[in-house]
Amino acid sequence: MERFKMTGPCNMNLTCVIPDDEKGYELDLFCVPKHYEEDLDRVIIPHGLIMDRTERLARDIVRDMGGHHIVALCVLKGGYKFFADLLDYIKALNQNCDKSVPLTVDFIRLKSYCNDQSTNRVKVIGGDELSTLTGKNVLIVEDIVETGRTMETLLSLLSECNPKMVKVVSLLVKRTPRSSGYRPDYMGFEVPDWFLVGYALDYNEYFRDLSHICILNEKAKVKYKL
Repeated sequence: MERFKMTGPCNMNLTCVIPDDEKGYELDLFCVPKHYEEDLDRVIIPHGLIMDRTERLARDIVRDMGGHHIVALCVLKGGYKFFADLLDYIKALNQNCDKSVPLTVDFIRLKSYCNDQSTNRVKVIGGDELSTLTGKNVLIVEDIVETGRTMETLLSLLSECNPKMVKVVSLLVKRTPRSSGYRPDYMGFEVPDWFLVGYALDYNEYFRDLSHICILNEKAKVKYKL
C-alpha cells in the first residue's frame, strides 16, 4: 500500500502528501529520547525521510535560483534545523554542480502560537532589519505553514522593502480548514491537521531536540502547557 504520494501541477514543484489516515510508526522502532517516550503518539516523518526530502528541495532551489545571489532568511526558532540542513545540501551542490547559488544568511523570528493554538495575531521580532533586503533575492526558510497568515504577514512586510525576488520554502504545510489558501513556492510535506513536534518544531519550547517529526499526545499538551 502506498504510504505517501507526490502531488503538484505540471511545471511546478511537487510536495509529498501524508494522508489523513496515515498510521505512522511505533516509537520503539526508532531512537526517541527517554524523557519524551510518554509524550508522543507515534512517529510520522522519520529523520532519514526528512533529510532525503530536504536534499531534493535543495536541488530544486539550485535549479530555479542558481546564478542569483540569494539571502536565505531563516524564520526562528522552529526553522533553524531545516535551515541548517537545507543550506548544507545547497553548499554541497554548489561544489559539485555547474549551477551554483551564492548565499548569505539572515534571521527573523515570528510568533503566532499560544500553547497548541495558532492565534490571529502575528508578532514579528527583528522586523526592523528587513530594510537590509531591499533590491535583493530572498529565500525565506520556514518550518511549517498552517493557516498561511503568518507568512502572508511577513511577505507583506517584505514587499514594503522592495526586494528583487522572494521565494518561500517550508518543510511542512498543514492541511486545515483554517488555511487562507497560501502555498509556498517549495514544500517538503503536506500534513494533516495534527499538532506535530520534533526536528526543531516545539510545544512551548519542548521537543526541539527530537530528531523525528511526531504527533504530540493529549497528556503531553497538559503536561507542558504554560
